Amino acid sequence: MKLKAKKSGLKISNNALIINTLKGTLTAVCVSLVLVLLFAFLLKFTNIPESTITPVNQVIKGLSIFIGVFIGLKKSKELGLLSGLLIGLFYTFLAFIIFACLSGVFEFDLTFLTDILFGAVMGSICGIICVNLKKSTN
Repeated sequence: MKLKAKKSGLKISNNALIINTLKGTLTAVCVSLVLVLLFAFLLKFTNIPESTITPVNQVIKGLSIFIGVFIGLKKSKELGLLSGLLIGLFYTFLAFIIFACLSGVFEFDLTFLTDILFGAVMGSICGIICVNLKKSTN
């Protein structure tokens, strides 16, 4: 089964969508792990107040999603909204599972729901931007 893009008529296979989503999600998780580790070292060895943890974590999530979407959609010129949305959602779930395992605390609360919404919106916006940047450079 092929997905058809409306404007240009390009065909994108489901396999390409799955591979792009997996590549973007794994990239985002890796970026997130590295940035969180760097931030943890920074917190340990400096006098940064604890009130900065939540905003910095949000920036790390946003940056990770953007980089993941950018890498995942590197060769794609279509379906930026859908691909970005999927990368953002899968990243959010996978990051939650990984960081919950590391901390030993699994809490399904309002924060997790807002993280899902943030990941979906951020991924969608980044997907639209990345695909349109690639279109304008060609």
